[in-house]
Amino acid sequence: MAENLSLFLQKAEECRVAYEKVIKSLQDPEVIKDRKKIIELSQEKKSLENIILPLNEYNNVMAKIKEDEKILSETEDEEMITLAEEELRELKNQKKKLVSKIRDALLPEALEDKKNAVLEIRAGTGGEEAALFAVDLLRMYTRYAESQGWKFEVVDFSKSGMNGYREVISLVSGGNVYGSLKFESGVHRVQRIPVTESGGRIHTSAVSVAVLPEREEVEVEINPEDLDTDFYSASGPGGQHVNKASSAVRIEHRPSGIIVACQDERSQHQNREKAMRLLRAKLFEYEQEKADREIRSKRKKMVGSGDRSEKIRTYNFPQNRITDHRINYTKYNLDSFLDGKIGDLVESLRASQKDESHDEIT
Repeated sequence: MAENLSLFLQKAEECRVAYEKVIKSLQDPEVIKDRKKIIELSQEKKSLENIILPLNEYNNVMAKIKEDEKILSETEDEEMITLAEEELRELKNQKKKLVSKIRDALLPEALEDKKNAVLEIRAGTGGEEAALFAVDLLRMYTRYAESQGWKFEVVDFSKSGMNGYREVISLVSGGNVYGSLKFESGVHRVQRIPVTESGGRIHTSAVSVAVLPEREEVEVEINPEDLDTDFYSASGPGGQHVNKASSAVRIEHRPSGIIVACQDERSQHQNREKAMRLLRAKLFEYEQEKADREIRSKRKKMVGSGDRSEKIRTYNFPQNRITDHRINYTKYNLDSFLDGKIGDLVESLRASQKDESHDEIT
């Protein structure tokens, strides 16, 4: 365990060297002229600060611990011993918290978690009932986003015959969005009596959710000559604000075959900008898969085929029950959960991820 801690702190100190190089680069006159490089270095600086600042605190705490241990080994004054022992207990608690903080910052996903997210919801097994449940999930995520102070934008959708969603794609922007929503990726199973069922029988349907971190321009290079762009008339949300002009945008990236679309804004320029945000996220995922074909793409791992058997979560309406099968989480508050109160489960999934991501270091 001590050896693990030593290697862990060595890695953190190596980040200090990298941090000093970034600071030096940011002061380089040639770098200052390159906007993309400045953005890239600034992001790296922010990420490294999440390691360096608690590391500095850790070093200060360790210095104080050594002082108190020296006092305990050299003095016979009972009052001094009592004070040193009390302070030592507090310092060791601080040390443990700082080690955990640095450890979490060193995890590869730490920077990813701070990104905005692309949220995709698609009806799977269950036909019209699945499409109607997609509406419920969209409302749940919208309200959760509101409670977090995030911006939630539906950018493209396909309606079913009963005003459900065959698919709906959203951009979610704010603080630590991907870090919270990434756990929603997978197949969501619903058990309830559908409005389409006159016999009152409980049906099981499935909706797939995929969450991808949004990518900056500096992370994904796109050649404009590789793009085919079409403009068409937006259908409008729920039949409202239908735009007769051809403001909606569909973009195809020919080399990858990826197609994205956006129709929520009134202008072609705004829709194209949002469509490009979607394209960057999907193209980054595509390039990762291309680089290592033995690893399935993130969406396939997260979503699969949309079949009920691949579920990560069950929403049981007759029992008012929500069950997340990954961490054996069960609560009987489905009504409030679908109203966007999913924070407790999000925190439980975060805690589980931390436990699985690294050995405990003391």
